[in-house]
Amino acid sequence: MVTDPALAGPLGGLWLSAVRTDAPTLLVRAALWWRDLDRLGVHVPFFAAHDLGLLLATPFDRLAIGPRPGLREHLDRLDPPLAAAWPQYLKLVTELAAGEMAQSAGALKLGDELVVVLLARILGPVLDAVAASGTSAAARAGPARPATQLPLQPAIFEGLGPELPRLFTAVPRREELLFLERALQARLRILTIVDALDLDTLRLLGLVGDASAGALGQVDLLAALANPSASDVVNFSLELLPSVLETRATKAAGTQAENGYGGVGRRGTIDSLVLTELFWDDEEFARRMFGGELLYFTREGAPDEAKRLHYVVIDASASMRGDREVFARGLAMALCKKLQLAGEDVWLRFFDSRLYEVHRPGKRTQLPAAWLLGFKGERGRNPARVFAQLATELALLRSRDAREPVVHLITHSALHVPRSLVAEVRRHAHLFGVFIVPGGAALDLEWVDLLSGHAAVDPSMYSRGARRETATKIVSEMTRPSPIGEKAF
Repeated sequence: MVTDPALAGPLGGLWLSAVRTDAPTLLVRAALWWRDLDRLGVHVPFFAAHDLGLLLATPFDRLAIGPRPGLREHLDRLDPPLAAAWPQYLKLVTELAAGEMAQSAGALKLGDELVVVLLARILGPVLDAVAASGTSAAARAGPARPATQLPLQPAIFEGLGPELPRLFTAVPRREELLFLERALQARLRILTIVDALDLDTLRLLGLVGDASAGALGQVDLLAALANPSASDVVNFSLELLPSVLETRATKAAGTQAENGYGGVGRRGTIDSLVLTELFWDDEEFARRMFGGELLYFTREGAPDEAKRLHYVVIDASASMRGDREVFARGLAMALCKKLQLAGEDVWLRFFDSRLYEVHRPGKRTQLPAAWLLGFKGERGRNPARVFAQLATELALLRSRDAREPVVHLITHSALHVPRSLVAEVRRHAHLFGVFIVPGGAALDLEWVDLLSGHAAVDPSMYSRGARRETATKIVSEMTRPSPIGEKAF
């Protein structure tokens, strides 16, 4: 039984919820959404975050839409204004539940960070717009900031249903009434925002495992959802990912006494010695043993620790707008995902007139997809400065990290950099370049011969009909196991 008066307000408001679930874990998630919405400055009653959040994040067959038992009779008797507004709210929730977004929630499997951002996108502008144009003082005065936060413990929500009428009457419900009035005034806008959400973007964020976390991650997600060109990048990425997701980390040969034999190697223990080696005479056997020429059966083992660091650097200057931006970012996302699935470490970075902060995915199965989709460069173009900064940072990296850097550069063909700067970068790392050239032009850079490999991509190669084949070929070449040697791909 809930006895804390501070909890009676938000928990009692659940009696107004039009979406019902009996799973305490889902109620804990709703409490988390409500807390994070408040941190973003979107102050709504708990039942609103609960209802809309469950529609966005929970399979429809696990929910029930409708009033709780006895709610309408209670409101008619004790709170006529709420009794008049609540049926219209139920109608709004029913319309949202019938939409494509709610019907697809089970397949999308949205994370909590993304649910919070979607709720803020749906409710934040609505509250701001209606508050600014409200016709009454009550409508212009925003709902009060929650005085307390709900504990994120399932025990708080177990057996809560029978207590809701008591908790509901424990405190005045002015905030809930204000929210219902605002939501009903903005009904069409809410429906329009939800209908305009790009399901492909949400599907991609779930597919690549977005690495964004915390408040900064939510900012990246908001930027990605607001970026007009993100939809094209998403569609291109979804074209590439099916072939990329087939990548698996290869097994390494080990000597541990586990698993089965996986091959033959030059290292091992005496019990795994290939028996034909015993046919050598004593002198030859001794020579082969001291020379490391004896053959041993090797066992399957985990892949060796990555000895390379892949540094993906993407041009975000004004010369990379439109189709060039779509191709570059889609290619970068596919390249990074393929490298991760192969067990490699990947860092990502944008540049225009300078290098921006580096993103280091904390898990090898995740990418900062929202950041890749929403980033905007606004600082002009200065390739020489970028390469000078990159050379300095690579030199520092090599001094404290044993891994060998491999720089993947995705940029425009007019990247005029002094040859000496490129040579300095090349001295510290393998350098691969993907250059997007204007139609009818040729790649004409004096330092191309310094690269370990490069590709020149003209508009005919990244048009909608050919871009998948082009990008797939480039990704395959850039992720070969031994990126050493001069080649063009």
